[in-house]
Amino acid sequence: MTRTKVAIIGSGNIGTDLMIKILRLSETLEMGALVGIDPASDGLARATRLGVPAIADGVDGLIAKDDFDEIAIVFDATSAKAHEANAAKLEPYGKRLVDLTPAAIGPYVVPAVNLAEHLEASNVNMVTCGGQATIPIVAAISQVTSVPYAEIVASIASRSAGPGTRANIDEFTETTSAAIEAVGGAGRGKAIIILNPAEPPLIMRDTVLALIGKCDHDAIRESVVAMVEQVAAYVPGYRLKQNVQFRELAPDEPVHTLLPEGSSPVTHQVTVFLEVEGAAHYLPAYAGNLDIMTSAALRVGESLATRIKTTEVAR
Repeated sequence: MTRTKVAIIGSGNIGTDLMIKILRLSETLEMGALVGIDPASDGLARATRLGVPAIADGVDGLIAKDDFDEIAIVFDATSAKAHEANAAKLEPYGKRLVDLTPAAIGPYVVPAVNLAEHLEASNVNMVTCGGQATIPIVAAISQVTSVPYAEIVASIASRSAGPGTRANIDEFTETTSAAIEAVGGAGRGKAIIILNPAEPPLIMRDTVLALIGKCDHDAIRESVVAMVEQVAAYVPGYRLKQNVQFRELAPDEPVHTLLPEGSSPVTHQVTVFLEVEGAAHYLPAYAGNLDIMTSAALRVGESLATRIKTTEVAR
């Protein structure tokens, strides 16, 4: 089977790491171009050294490329606002878009949870790094019992938060919160991100807090462990930091203020601690927040390519 040609818009840390993952790991994708707007960027220079066409005048330069019609999938690793403009320019050409920004134009996709549901979508959204790390856990709990409320806290090294991440803090919290509900199955979701300035930098840590009613705690533990294994299949550095914890809520705890109207009673809090170590393909190992995004995007891109090829053969 021939490889599917792809392009990446964004020559920063995420776009460059994704390019290297495709070159090193993928048997189904072929790099057609790395696109940026800074001719002096390290990403474009690295692309040139690796034999990947480097385009320095943005999406317009990609569209003008001689073999643009051969590119089937475009990954966007820019920013939420930039993706809105890029998607509008690319829409007439029928490309499949994988959005690594919090723009959320298309459906939220977390590979371990709902990838199969959106393989026909023209633009899929990879939520956020915190969402990719924690939504699978919320979904795992939701598979066992109702989750009226779930809250996630993503702590990342400040040095791994580039200009795009810092410019999208509001979009991060909004998009992640919405995806906790839409994909994770929580009645209400809340997301918090912490930029940890510690030196040396710490790897990504994530905490999931879920309020639930009476249920089989062992079943939740088993569901969470199974989900961690599914995510680790494409993000090797993803793991539980501690065993799943349960705490019985006191009768007078004011948790009712967190619950959506009409939700079922809650009696326990579930706490899950995670950490994500990066594969260090291009980024440092502590930048698990970026690695999980590129790893998840690679999984989505390969699945889209397989679906495209299967459709072509069926025709």
